Amino acid sequence: MSASRKVSLKTSAKAQPTKLAKPTPKSKPLPKKKPANAEPPAKKRKTVLQQPESESSEEENDSDDSGDDFEHEELEEGFQMGTAKAYSDDNTSWLTLKSKPAQLFEDDDDDDDDDEDDLAGNDEFDFDELHAAESDSGDDESDDDEDDGEKKSSKKGKVVEEEEEEEEELMEIEKKAKRRDEKNRKLLEESEKELQLNIQAEEKDEGVLQEEEKEDISLEDLHQRIREVIRILGAFNKLKEEGKTRSDYLKRLREDIAVYYNYNKYLVFLILDIFSPAEALEFFESNEVPRPITIRANTLKTRRRDLIKSLSARGVNVEELKWSKVGLQVFDSTVPIGATPEYLGGQYMLQGASSFAPVMALAPHEGERILDMCAAPGGKTTYIAALMKNTGVLMANDANKERLSALIANVHRMGVTNCIVSNLDGRRFPKVCGGFDRVLLDAPCAGLGVISRDQSVKLQKGKKDVQYCSSIQKKLILAAIDSVDAKSKTGGYIVYSTCSITVEENEAVVDFALKRRHVKLVDTGLPFGVPGFTRFKDKRFHPALSMTRRFYPHTHNMDGFFVAKLRKLSNKLPDKKEKPDADAVAEKKEKEEKAKKDKAAAEEADQTVDVSEDEEDEVKPSNGSDEESEDEEEIVEQEDDDDVDENGISPFAEMAGKTVADVKDEKQRKLKQKEDEKKAKKEARKAAAAAAVAAAAQKQSPQKKKKVQQQKKDQQQTGKKRPRPSK
Repeated sequence: MSASRKVSLKTSAKAQPTKLAKPTPKSKPLPKKKPANAEPPAKKRKTVLQQPESESSEEENDSDDSGDDFEHEELEEGFQMGTAKAYSDDNTSWLTLKSKPAQLFEDDDDDDDDDEDDLAGNDEFDFDELHAAESDSGDDESDDDEDDGEKKSSKKGKVVEEEEEEEEELMEIEKKAKRRDEKNRKLLEESEKELQLNIQAEEKDEGVLQEEEKEDISLEDLHQRIREVIRILGAFNKLKEEGKTRSDYLKRLREDIAVYYNYNKYLVFLILDIFSPAEALEFFESNEVPRPITIRANTLKTRRRDLIKSLSARGVNVEELKWSKVGLQVFDSTVPIGATPEYLGGQYMLQGASSFAPVMALAPHEGERILDMCAAPGGKTTYIAALMKNTGVLMANDANKERLSALIANVHRMGVTNCIVSNLDGRRFPKVCGGFDRVLLDAPCAGLGVISRDQSVKLQKGKKDVQYCSSIQKKLILAAIDSVDAKSKTGGYIVYSTCSITVEENEAVVDFALKRRHVKLVDTGLPFGVPGFTRFKDKRFHPALSMTRRFYPHTHNMDGFFVAKLRKLSNKLPDKKEKPDADAVAEKKEKEEKAKKDKAAAEEADQTVDVSEDEEDEVKPSNGSDEESEDEEEIVEQEDDDDVDENGISPFAEMAGKTVADVKDEKQRKLKQKEDEKKAKKEARKAAAAAAVAAAAQKQSPQKKKKVQQQKKDQQQTGKKRPRPSK
């Protein structure tokens, strides 16, 4: 290109913008720009989509090369007049191909060569106008990029809108199927993840017992480690790690369970002592799930089948309990189960399935005198009244005055008419009223069987609570036995029950009663349940305790419970010094020890005759040890310390019609009487010791007897007493 040509290009490029800035009024106005989301016609859209941008530009160049000079003249005039239009999406309607090329896809190098040849061969083409057109097309290309971005975003929005429209068009059953498929897909993914975790855990060579444990271990890993430890304990000899003992694994298991299930250490130890590790894990898991809702049909007002019909009509899905004649299990309900007209009318009672068992074991008869010693809130009381058919006398007692309101309300709602409600301490009940045919004692306990209903038990209950409850239960069961008439024609039975699983509150209490009263264990008559313990750790109980029944949440799907049934054989109370028949072996041992002590005392008497007062106090009586009997009876004999109010007044004073002064005088008299009894016992011990010494003195050696006889003869001959030799 020559220098003159370059100068002409520069001058034309400078002069061109002034022409474009002021178009002539005769020029045609530009067409209006279409919105970004507007769709072009179907046919034109197909040509644009099929041909890439580079190919379309090549085709335009080919068409320009093959075109006439007339088209170039029009383009030049257009640039001069300011009406020339660059290529864009807005003017695709008139910038269309006149003829389709034979081949749409050609090499880029050939196209570039053809374009250069065409430009070089076209002498009539003005390069000044070309540069001006290129500057305008650059601006249009930037606008095209913006339009392309808007189109892409609009396409995404259209895709989302189309999916939403498809979901709306789906039928309800198709939506449910889609949700079900999505749920199954998620479950499948979770199962695959869990499988991978199990595979990784098996591939690891590290054991579950590591000295350096991670502090930030997740709950899933902790639960997996608990299961792994239990698996190892199940086949310990095969799966144990080298150098690790069973106690190491149990220690790790206790720590992990305490953290994962949020129990205190004492309860974890206690539960693992009662159950095996695998069964203990089932027990812990069952306490995290609520127990099924059960109700009891009130036969005083309705029948079970009629109650099922009426509840089903209200949208309550219920089913009969096979082992109970009046029990129903509620699966689901469209109305509150505790606010239906049937409930308010007293046709049924919301009651746990495990609380049916004590009343079924008691088996009350019509016309009997029955005592429910710890009756509140009234579920078992109203069940007893229904079995008695409102005949006889039912005494409902509870020591907690605040709970009596619920007891009285349930008695009235259920239509019970043979009930007397009292507020007395059960430990003192035999002195107030006795002679009952049957007694039900649902004793207060630590509540380790109802953890699913009260999660606070996990951390609040400890060893002291269990020991305190066990002490009270021993006093209550003796009072319940004393309240029963052994000569009853139809009764003479005592049922003892708790909502706890500890041995200290169950078997130990019943075994204590067998040793302290003339009673025996009988069959409960319950169709299911686990037999009670006859041996636990280092303790050995009466073999008849196998007739008691235990209920567990993980085995029977009900609250943890214990039921024992006793029959009274005699109304005679054993003496304090007298051992019961069950301790015959202990009596023999005491007799042997007593004989040894007498022999030792005789040998000491041979050596010396004088006994000081201090030595007399140390000698034990020959008729048994009163101190031991006093210690054993301390649980039962606390008349003045247990049941007094803040002023030191017994709660039975008001019922007996005594004044405060009378109660105080009686208390002082009892204290004085106790002191006199202690003094009498002390004097009796001294007299027994003196008698033992005298008896030992009589048992002298034959040589000593000869000496005494010789002394007597000498005294008779001389008539004088022989002087006693000085020491």
